[in-house]
Amino acid sequence: MSVLQAGNADEALRIIKDQQPEVVLTDLKMPGKSGLSLLEDIAGLLAPPEVIVITAFGSIETAIKATKLGAYDYITKPVKPAEVLFLIEKAREKYALRQESIVLKQELTEQVRSNLIVQSPEMKLIIDMVEAVAKTDSTVMIRGETGTGKECIARLVHLRSRRGSKPMRSINCASFAETLLDSELFGYEKGAFTGAHVRKTGIIEAASGGTLFLDEVADLSQSTQAKVLRALQERKVRRVGGTEDIQVDIRIIAATNKNLEQAVADGQFRQDLFYRLNVVPIIIPPLRERKEDIPALIEHFLKKFGQRKVVDEEAMAAFCKYSWPGNVRELEAAIERIAVFSRNATIGLADLPAEISKFPTQQGNSSWNIPEDGLVFKDIERDILAKALSKANGNMTAAAKLLGMSYRAFRYRANEFGLRGE
Repeated sequence: MSVLQAGNADEALRIIKDQQPEVVLTDLKMPGKSGLSLLEDIAGLLAPPEVIVITAFGSIETAIKATKLGAYDYITKPVKPAEVLFLIEKAREKYALRQESIVLKQELTEQVRSNLIVQSPEMKLIIDMVEAVAKTDSTVMIRGETGTGKECIARLVHLRSRRGSKPMRSINCASFAETLLDSELFGYEKGAFTGAHVRKTGIIEAASGGTLFLDEVADLSQSTQAKVLRALQERKVRRVGGTEDIQVDIRIIAATNKNLEQAVADGQFRQDLFYRLNVVPIIIPPLRERKEDIPALIEHFLKKFGQRKVVDEEAMAAFCKYSWPGNVRELEAAIERIAVFSRNATIGLADLPAEISKFPTQQGNSSWNIPEDGLVFKDIERDILAKALSKANGNMTAAAKLLGMSYRAFRYRANEFGLRGE
């Protein structure tokens, strides 16, 4: 362990910037700048060392202020060498853990970022939005169809934020019954209900200091919506069966594949909660609307599954013409299937799943014949929309997928024709 010395705060700061020590031991009272001023300067560095301050017994309040500014600990005079050495070793351990955390965060960020293939203008814009919103603590609402990568975007927002070294807790709101979801979100006290043998910490409380990701947030019940709204407004939660409020410091990221505006209009989702969650909306377009990403995604997934294969033009055309109702998740599954069964170095049309290889032919052979006296296009359009709704049992989201349309576009056209669905 090497030791560097400085005669004043300015000299110390120059040495710290140049040599990047693990621990700084400083007196609070020095000629020129004080130890507190040095501490503030150190706190502004990219990779600050741990700081131990030395103070006289009568300046304990100042030492406590120093710890609030980020000092690791303080020692009162007269200084005992054994105590100093012990604190230095502990501070070095903390510095090492902090550096490991920084490296781990960088690795995780790169891992998440590598799964986001960005070629299309739409995805480049989304990444720009992620970088901007990550610098804030604003609540984010991520919208998009199933399989578009909403959780991946949420994780990138978290990792790029000041909370990135803390955990991101995730919960799928559609996976639990209402009573179970309340227990998962808010926790419960021992004896709160039959089977509550021990106290359970809720996921909101566990996420304090980090990020809470609420997936499928549209599936929250009205009762749970009210409790989540309170947690957002007051930054407090109360365990089931508890009597005390618990302060939490969380950043909320929510996601849904449903039309929340329609849910609000139908009285299924609280308008006040919607406004609280929809502060910064990020809308991920479906894969069929960003075909530029498909070749790069295929290359990425082939590498992921350890395949050194290329895709011929005919197969690539089929990949790009297919509507991908399951989005990126469906494409990944298709490439994995090809990786398992294809023995050829070049992937051709015959290697593709049937639903993809047949798609160009299905799209090219229309059963519509235009009569000599013409036809009314709107009548045909209404008929197609109505048949899609019927096939999807009235579900507009499913009907839109059948026609390769976005939900918004389908709902707009259906409303024009007076067609009703869910």
